[in-house]
Amino acid sequence: MEIQFIGATQTVTGSMHLIKACGKKFLLDCGLFQGKRKEAFELNRTFDFFDPKEIDFVILSHAHIDHSGNLPTLVKKGFNGKIFTTFATRDLAAIMLQDSAHIQIKDVEFVNKKRKKRGQNLFEPLYTLDDVFQTLKLFVGLNYHHEFEISSGINLTFFDAGHILGSSIIFLSINENGTIINLGFSGDIGRKNMPILKDPEKIPDVDFFICESTYGGKLHKDITEAENELISVILKAYEQRSKILIPAFSVGRTQELVYSMHKIFENGKVPEIPVYVDSPLSVNATNVYKVHPECFDLETSDFILKREDPFGFNKLKYITDVEESKKLNFLSGPCIIISSSGMCESGRILHHLANNVENPNNIILIVGFMAEHTLGRKLVEREDTIKIFGDEYKLNAEVIVMDSYSAHADSNELLEYCSMLDRSRMQSIFLVHGEIEQQKIFKEKLNTIGFSSVLIPQRGESVIL
Repeated sequence: MEIQFIGATQTVTGSMHLIKACGKKFLLDCGLFQGKRKEAFELNRTFDFFDPKEIDFVILSHAHIDHSGNLPTLVKKGFNGKIFTTFATRDLAAIMLQDSAHIQIKDVEFVNKKRKKRGQNLFEPLYTLDDVFQTLKLFVGLNYHHEFEISSGINLTFFDAGHILGSSIIFLSINENGTIINLGFSGDIGRKNMPILKDPEKIPDVDFFICESTYGGKLHKDITEAENELISVILKAYEQRSKILIPAFSVGRTQELVYSMHKIFENGKVPEIPVYVDSPLSVNATNVYKVHPECFDLETSDFILKREDPFGFNKLKYITDVEESKKLNFLSGPCIIISSSGMCESGRILHHLANNVENPNNIILIVGFMAEHTLGRKLVEREDTIKIFGDEYKLNAEVIVMDSYSAHADSNELLEYCSMLDRSRMQSIFLVHGEIEQQKIFKEKLNTIGFSSVLIPQRGESVIL
């Protein structure tokens, strides 16, 4: 049995790992790489370490684009096997991949207008809606906690990761030539006591564990502080009549924010101000949330039983139409605009930033992790000048970073999760989905609690188990 680490190696994006076992080749995740435009352009269009036609099946941990977003390219280049995932992830991926194709087409059209005027070569979108539709035909939904033999000698069980709706920690029991190896893949591990979703679940003990390390060296503020922080920002915007721009993933973060604002406004903790969710994907994703209450925690289930829709309230408006989106540019504050993409690499948030980032009265509220070289990271680092669609803008707006809503476990939470696994059985932990400095810190912490073999693979590195 062999693992080759291809994506999310010493970085937090483009999750993809190739497994060879029982005469099969299969992938854990097939995500889009997000970062430097030129590098992302090249990495997402080529599969350097395998031929897509030779991949037998894919196991998908969850629907976020950095884990699922390159599946249509895989299909476009010849993959025709099954894609195993949970039912909720299947439903979310159906809308997210269509949205991804739409965004790429629109962004390429926008950029190509400028490139044509400059006499530069025009770009092609990574994939089209037709590629997405072919991909969706291959999805197979499975329930949590039920073991399935997905191929001879390879049994799969999904456990709830508590990260976004339908997210899973993957447990594989692989019987190769009479030798059984238990392999775990964390996907992205969520946090305890987060709004809406259940807490991450322990998988059975494993021999090898591929573990995310996004916040391997950092600690979040307690989730109970999130509401107070949000109240503080809203009050500030109300007093100075600011626009609050929130770049947020359309799946997970947007629903958590809307749910929290609902409770805050309902309890009279701040004056109500207009809230706009400007993302067709967010609208569709929120509808998917509504039909998967089996993923909700007790607090959210209680809220639904006692009150109305937790994702809608009087001052909230979901925007889908492009013209309505453009009208938001002419609004005066105070108001809140939640828009995707979460890392500010594509989508409507770019247009809102371009129209509002130079106004010192406005607030950009960062509520999630921003990968290296993304526009979101440049905002977090408060660079004086930023580029949007090739044009330069002065970053005059106030940037507030609030990590209480992070859907990723922090260093202590990751350590707590790993500590539940049997150290005497564990042969190796492989750290992925993290920047190298975070991984080094987390590796030391794991060593301290008794995990002797903790490896940080490089891109393309293979390990024989």
